[in-house]
Amino acid sequence: MGLTGLEIYKHLPKKNCKECGQPTCLAFAMQIAAGKAGLDACPYVSDEAKELLESASAPPVALIKVGKGEKVLEIGHETVLFRHDKRFEHPCGLAILVEDTLSEGEIKERVEKINKLVFDRVGQMHSVNLVALKGSSQDAATFAKAVATAREVTDLPFILIGTPEQLAAALETEGANNPLLYAATADNYEQMVELAKKYNVPLTVSAKGLDALAELVQKITALGYKNLILDPQPENISEGLFYQTQIRRLAIKKLFRPFGYPTIAFALDENPYQAVMEASVYIAKYAGIIVLNTVEPADILPLITLRLNIYTDPQKPIAVEPKVYEILNPGPDAPVFITTNFSLTYFCVAGDVEGARIPAYILPVDTDGTSVLTAWAAGKFTPEKIAQFLKESGIAEKVNHRKAILPGGVAVLSGKLQELSGWEILVGPRESSGINSFIKQRWNV
Repeated sequence: MGLTGLEIYKHLPKKNCKECGQPTCLAFAMQIAAGKAGLDACPYVSDEAKELLESASAPPVALIKVGKGEKVLEIGHETVLFRHDKRFEHPCGLAILVEDTLSEGEIKERVEKINKLVFDRVGQMHSVNLVALKGSSQDAATFAKAVATAREVTDLPFILIGTPEQLAAALETEGANNPLLYAATADNYEQMVELAKKYNVPLTVSAKGLDALAELVQKITALGYKNLILDPQPENISEGLFYQTQIRRLAIKKLFRPFGYPTIAFALDENPYQAVMEASVYIAKYAGIIVLNTVEPADILPLITLRLNIYTDPQKPIAVEPKVYEILNPGPDAPVFITTNFSLTYFCVAGDVEGARIPAYILPVDTDGTSVLTAWAAGKFTPEKIAQFLKESGIAEKVNHRKAILPGGVAVLSGKLQELSGWEILVGPRESSGINSFIKQRWNV
């Protein structure tokens, strides 16, 4: 069991500097004990205290990285069982299976399809994260060639699934890219740990059931290796849900260190609808990586959307950057729409402006990602703030008029805003769906 908050507090500097984000050192110690903060947030803690408190301050679920560079996948580092307690830290990774029994051309074609599984959701780009290469041939040379072929056409991280001999052959060229190895079992774990240590890459630990998995993890950590991902080998989705939930619960609630690592799950049912359903369960509860066997956008998009919904911070709305946005190449006579930087609000306005074929400028004021009425009620969408944004955004240099359109729901702001900004403020429709008719009736009158 971890140390209590009071035991941790004894070893903190007791400056109450608030630099850790907590009001006092005692509050910070309580957060560490609850697994909701890390000791690295304190800039003044001594090296001796760090060493002593390492186990207490370590997150219940370790942070594991797969791949390198811009496409690196980070999973784990989770501190809560339910998102509303705080937030989930790292979205799970989606991997697509590629077997080495395919021809060289087929491997390249499939990987190129995986590269194209990229989707724009509320202004953010989301994609598949990994390629899972499986050594179905059982031949080391064939597998190594397939891995090299796939690497020619993608920069995504790899999961390498094969025998120790196959993995050793593939790692000669792929080891520097930090792939995930699958998998260490009770029969080969010493060989697999030696291989993982040689290239310093993450290793999957695979055993049937929770007891066998915990025992195998303890044997591997005793060998001095902790860069691990867990696979409890469920036989069906019901068992998979149970295993995933219990691993997370024991890691978070009981600080059971053998389960303090991210997990991997496989949704490979031949029926694509069943596979997507299983993957959705694993996204919600609580897999770090889900491996699928489809390259169809229609199968991947709902999973991307679900992942986005689950892994957004409930305390931080999705927001767009507050700046001047140009729709359909507007000129100096184009209308100027004022709104907030809540993503849904902005994209509703932008979508309706574009749908009406109206070249225009949109100015989303920074309201901490809240909607128009919410921001107005909270004092974040005020005449003073809007006027300041009109002045600083540079919109005055882009248009030869001084007219701006304010959302109809906050018409009460128009008089004061016009006085402060020097712009003529037009009260627009309450809903963005009314923009088309509003422009036709009011803009050039």
